[in-house]
Amino acid sequence: MAKKEFKAESKRLLDLMINSIYTHHEIFLRELISNASDALDKLYYRSLTENDGMSREDFYIRLTPDKEAGTLTISDNGCGMTAEELENNLGTIAKSGSLAFKQENESKEDIDIIGQFGVGFYSAFMVADHVKVVSKPYGSDEAWVWESDGADGYTLEKGEKKSFGTDIILSIKPDTEDEKFSEYLETYRLTQLVKKYSDYIRYPIRMTVESERVKEGTGTDDKPAEYETFTEDRTLNSMVPIWKKNKSEVTDEDYNHFYQEKFFDYAPPARIIHSSTEGASTYNALLFIPSRTPYDFYSKSYEKGLQLYASGVLIMDKCADLLPDYFSFVKGLVDSEDLSLNISREMLQHDRQLKLIASRLEKKIKSELKSMLLNDREKYEAFFKNFGLQLKYGVYSDYGAHKDLLQDLLLFYSSSEKKMSTLEEYVGRMKEGQKYIYYACGETTDRIDRLPQTELLKDKGYEILYLTDDVDEFALKMMMKFDDKEFKNVSDKDLGLETEEESAESKKLNEDNSELLRFMKEALGEKVTAVRLSERLKSHPVCLSADGGMSLEMEKVLNAMPGAMPDGQKAQAQRVLEINPSHPIFARLQKLFTENTEAVKEYAGLLYDQALLIEGLPVEDPVAFSNAICKLMAE
Repeated sequence: MAKKEFKAESKRLLDLMINSIYTHHEIFLRELISNASDALDKLYYRSLTENDGMSREDFYIRLTPDKEAGTLTISDNGCGMTAEELENNLGTIAKSGSLAFKQENESKEDIDIIGQFGVGFYSAFMVADHVKVVSKPYGSDEAWVWESDGADGYTLEKGEKKSFGTDIILSIKPDTEDEKFSEYLETYRLTQLVKKYSDYIRYPIRMTVESERVKEGTGTDDKPAEYETFTEDRTLNSMVPIWKKNKSEVTDEDYNHFYQEKFFDYAPPARIIHSSTEGASTYNALLFIPSRTPYDFYSKSYEKGLQLYASGVLIMDKCADLLPDYFSFVKGLVDSEDLSLNISREMLQHDRQLKLIASRLEKKIKSELKSMLLNDREKYEAFFKNFGLQLKYGVYSDYGAHKDLLQDLLLFYSSSEKKMSTLEEYVGRMKEGQKYIYYACGETTDRIDRLPQTELLKDKGYEILYLTDDVDEFALKMMMKFDDKEFKNVSDKDLGLETEEESAESKKLNEDNSELLRFMKEALGEKVTAVRLSERLKSHPVCLSADGGMSLEMEKVLNAMPGAMPDGQKAQAQRVLEINPSHPIFARLQKLFTENTEAVKEYAGLLYDQALLIEGLPVEDPVAFSNAICKLMAE
């Protein structure tokens, strides 16, 4: 029969279909199996209408690799195609019989046609230089053969086929330096691809597989083991996905096994989230919160995302759009029948449907984490140790857009409780009349606990949250307040603790010693913006605080981050040297100011360096600091 040209333009369009739409050659098998599944669905629904007694158990898909002939055959016993349907569906690129069937049967339930754009079939030409389709429609005596070498066109003629259904015979391309096409004739490789992409197709995908077994009568003490090769017909796919089963049918052991096998984790998950949603968006979700931090989680190489299925067929291995960054630790999958797919199943249309699913998943994850926090505190604290940093970054990122969602999931170490506390718990314990939520920053809770700035608050019985992660203070600054209570760094100038009388007394003390304080400020130059007498110090002689919006801890963090400041500048808080007026060192300074101002300069530098060390900041001139200490010791 004479060769016909493709109706949909030319070689260029087919080249686009084959080489641009699909990222990986292995996708061809998923597409052809999905088309076979559609053909089975069509016949199944027709049988329901015509009452011919057929059931889903009668249908199958078969893979037949033939290494000698160099062919791979994908067969089904579905509805088959007439000559006209072969002409329309395969002779016209991007025309889909599945889409037409779905549109005709929109009112019927449980119609789960996968392919809707008529492009998947042509992915066969990525791995085959010749494609032959033999099809016999159900209820017909005529079979038809469609053949093509690619963009040059196709032939269509009568053929022979014993039973109804379709056989797609691919003549696999020879191997090249870049691509080993012969792997698609290996049973182990075909098994891998079915498990990866088509494991949950609802019909059995069968293949005859060669295996070895110990020959009967051998392998005993008297006779060493001998092996024989045998063939068996094996079903390659699971068919019923775990997430479509009723929760009552699935045990924790089943979930754990699925998670560990699917997501390559040796430990069971900390939390399992299995949900089914119908309505504006219909989908099944099976999500897992890991019980440990992946080795690459806090690195650039880590990829977030959920596996995305459309009617049981894997579309994307990591769909990043389904998870916000602050929940990037969640692993799992989503299976939906409502997704809009653009041309190929690899190109997901970013539409309202996807955003709706992502929004619902976000709320569900938040709800599950809150439930864990309230009902299994020990497990939640273990989770927070692993992934709490990500939640804090979520509060800080996007200018605090997600703070309301995440703030009640945060934990910080409490100075009074000596354990982790939520912000809600802190507020519930606040003293009557307390204005602020107090916090202090440092490398460890032990070091923070010894900071001079915490003395006054602890002495008065106020609780302090100890922040040990770099992002902590930035997150609180972005939140500004919780439950209408502002956050207050213990190093801030006004802690809201002084009575009017105490404030007046402090002001007078600073005014009475203004000349000494001004002299010390001048001696320190631009290192500090002010030197003042402190109301917060009890037993310690000195500390550093900061005026303005940047704290000393924020200064340290920003300077440790490459590129955090423009043009290589250094972040610089407005440092204030605070001196304890009740400490003997201050009396010494007052005396020296009347006798030896040079000594006051040396003391000012020494006290400043001590304050830097207390804050964990580097001393600018360690040699000068050491010499000053030695000189003081020798006097």
